[in-house]
Amino acid sequence: MTFKNIIIAATLTLSIAAAAFAEEPKKAPAAPGATPAVTAPAATAPAAPGAPVIAAPGAATPAPAAAPPLTKKRELKANKFITLSMFAVIIGITLGVVIWAASQTKTAADFYAAGGGITGTQNGWAIAGDYMSAASFLGISGLISLYGYDGFMYSVGWLVAYITVLLIVAEPCRNAGKYTLGDILSFRTDPKPVRAVAAISTVAVSTFYLTAQMVGAGKLMALLVGVPYKTAIIGVGILMVGYVVFGGMTATTWVQIIKAGLLMSGAALLSILVLAKAGFNPIYFFETIVNNPDIQDHVSKLVLKDGIVLNGIDAGQRFLEPGLFLKSPLDQISLGMALVLGTAGMPHILMRFFTVPTAQAARKSVIIAMFIIGGFYVLTTLLGFGAAVNLTPQGIISVDPGGNMATLMLAQQLGADIAPIMGDIFLAFLCSVAFATILAVVSGLVLAASAAIAHDIWVNVVKDGHADQHEQVMAARITSLVVGVVGIIIGLMAEKANVAHLVALAFAVASSGNLPVVVLSLFWRKFNTAGVISGLVVGTIASIGLVMVSPNMTYPKIVAKGAEKIIVAMEKKQASGQVLTEKDIKAVEKAQKDVLGKDGKSMMGLSEPLFKLKNPGILSIPIGFIAAILGTLLFPNRRAEEMFDEVYVRQNTGLGMAKAIDH
Repeated sequence: MTFKNIIIAATLTLSIAAAAFAEEPKKAPAAPGATPAVTAPAATAPAAPGAPVIAAPGAATPAPAAAPPLTKKRELKANKFITLSMFAVIIGITLGVVIWAASQTKTAADFYAAGGGITGTQNGWAIAGDYMSAASFLGISGLISLYGYDGFMYSVGWLVAYITVLLIVAEPCRNAGKYTLGDILSFRTDPKPVRAVAAISTVAVSTFYLTAQMVGAGKLMALLVGVPYKTAIIGVGILMVGYVVFGGMTATTWVQIIKAGLLMSGAALLSILVLAKAGFNPIYFFETIVNNPDIQDHVSKLVLKDGIVLNGIDAGQRFLEPGLFLKSPLDQISLGMALVLGTAGMPHILMRFFTVPTAQAARKSVIIAMFIIGGFYVLTTLLGFGAAVNLTPQGIISVDPGGNMATLMLAQQLGADIAPIMGDIFLAFLCSVAFATILAVVSGLVLAASAAIAHDIWVNVVKDGHADQHEQVMAARITSLVVGVVGIIIGLMAEKANVAHLVALAFAVASSGNLPVVVLSLFWRKFNTAGVISGLVVGTIASIGLVMVSPNMTYPKIVAKGAEKIIVAMEKKQASGQVLTEKDIKAVEKAQKDVLGKDGKSMMGLSEPLFKLKNPGILSIPIGFIAAILGTLLFPNRRAEEMFDEVYVRQNTGLGMAKAIDH
């Protein structure tokens, strides 16, 4: 592929993406109400109270309390010109990186591992960029804004996860592997079956995570800029394919570095503005939270569902204590296990350790990533609590019940406090950062999946390792293209699906299938082919199976029971002489529809979950380890034992690693 062709392809990619986003202004007036249902009330609330007869008399009654949230809802609409201009700048910069990277990518080592020439500092920023997904950026701050301390627990879990990576897998994996998870596992085992099973696991984890990111990208763009969901998915897909197919690991690394820098800059700026509102006094900041009447009212309603009555300062203090969201201690432990151990088994994270020239650089990259990620999650804590104080939980819920828009709403309001145009600029910048975040993460996932198929399956299983550099790079590029297209198709198909459980699936498979076999392969002399296959297969099946019968799935019967409670509560409210607000009426209408499905079952044919925890880690991780150990003991292999000394020396010294290439 000539440099001229690469420039042409990159230019076409930018043109297609720009054309896709340019379609949006013609449809702008209809999009806000047509695409995301949660935004419709924002635009129609003042004029709509007369629609349902029972709402008309009380149309004006709730106005004083509801006015602030409604204003925020109307404000959460990005300025299209500013936002699309920022998108264009970011796309232009990253495509420039791709063109440069394409000229550097000539061998399989360049494509999969950037020739091993990424420095420890660069790799640390890239790991942070790979790890800090849109879920981290938007989801965690949203959870904190609605559930206080419990949202912060997610931050702690993801930060502590890198201690496991640092102490257990970073240096040994970098020394023992080459490009993929299959390289690490096949060194002293029968390579063909091990590579095949490792590739299937890698593709499964990458697909689960990729689908969640793609759907998030589509819905985010539809909600904020009015770009149609399908157009957003196709635009993101074209860009991610371009990054990976032409630039390989070098381009993906630099896109992740740029994204991490943008994300930290945006989070730091907003955090400073939040602290400035509190006079840079943390004690006053938390006193404001405890004494905030909106937060107190929100917490009192949350705990009332558990039969607890709290009011005033007691309710405000409860916001800073655990148990509002993660009510079961076992669920908290299981989630912590999956986060801490799952990260060390994520294929796209493991791949990053093959990009550095030395084991020392691998350790340095993890330490730097820990500081960046740790700093970022501290900032998300400030953003979450700051959103609760400045926007109120009720205002956040009125835009998105899950709280995912809290950071973006906060950016717009804090900017508008400086000057109206600054609100639009801040929101546009944060939207662009979220867009760059999704691009960086999906590029890493596509690269991991394509490496598993092209390197493990095609080159080492089908071609038995006999493929020249040109053929290997071509196989990698073709596979990346196919994986990217499949990702776009799945994203389009999953528009109306609840994909929240897919992230749980990804971490569950990584912690239950991948991690046990990686750890045992590196540190247990007797570990062999049977252990790898049994650990991967049983751990993966157990984790997926438990998620499919857990509360993550939708159970119409349970939904109907909750809906009946809402209907009864609204009837009591009306019977007491109170007039239902428009929000109440919409809740009743939805509840009535949910009640109609009371005889339905989950996609697994169940009326209620068999496994009561949302995350299966507490059960599936031990199952994965036990399966790997039993498989090894039942089918011993002397050759695997004899080769352990070579693996041990290699993972501690790095002997046998290819010479690095500077980037």
